[in-house]
Amino acid sequence: MNDDRMEVRDDFEVIDLRDIWRILKKGKWLLISLPLIAMIVSGIISFFVLTPRYEASTTLMVGKTYEGQNAMMVQYNDILTANQLVKTYSQLAKSRSVVEKVIEFEKLNVTHEQLSKNIDVKPVKDTQLIQITVEDTNPERAAMLANTTAAVFMGKVVEIMKVGNVNIIDNAVAPESPVKPNKKLNIVVAGVIGLMIALGLVFLLEFLDRTIKNGDDVQRHLGLPVLGVIPKMDKRG
Repeated sequence: MNDDRMEVRDDFEVIDLRDIWRILKKGKWLLISLPLIAMIVSGIISFFVLTPRYEASTTLMVGKTYEGQNAMMVQYNDILTANQLVKTYSQLAKSRSVVEKVIEFEKLNVTHEQLSKNIDVKPVKDTQLIQITVEDTNPERAAMLANTTAAVFMGKVVEIMKVGNVNIIDNAVAPESPVKPNKKLNIVVAGVIGLMIALGLVFLLEFLDRTIKNGDDVQRHLGLPVLGVIPKMDKRG
């Protein structure tokens, strides 16, 4: 009597480590070529297409300055007040009035919004220091704009607060190397992305390929034993 029960085979195949190795070995040229192409393209873009950008920074200190014996008169309240002013002054240094004054002073052909995007003003944590950083495609211009912004900002403090309690600690100097693009990082990231895409394509192609090419495929897909294999013969044979 035939058994009416039917064996239901799962559509999903279980892949072991040997199958993964076989798939990777099968698509080795794609795994090598795609990351290599991505790294070459990224290198070309980073070295020859993207415009280098430089950063120059100047550091200012908020607080009264004392000389000689008066230096002993610094009180805790003075330091606390200066720490609070640092936050306010950081916003003032990037205000429209300061940026427009820098544009006017340096005779720049840019808008307030364009220059403001390239100026970063931030307080140094737990200190009385403010750092003004300017990014530009020209290193000398980046240093010049940073120093000009600092000078205009100090004048604006005197104008508004009626007190000159901001002093320059370090003037900005022209940087020797650009901060953008990070060529090495771009190439490495491109290689990693290319490898991930290649891995996805290799497994996708394997999933879509349902053809039987050898005896192992017969056993794996059909579950049938292989009794014999006809070897491939060339025309001379």
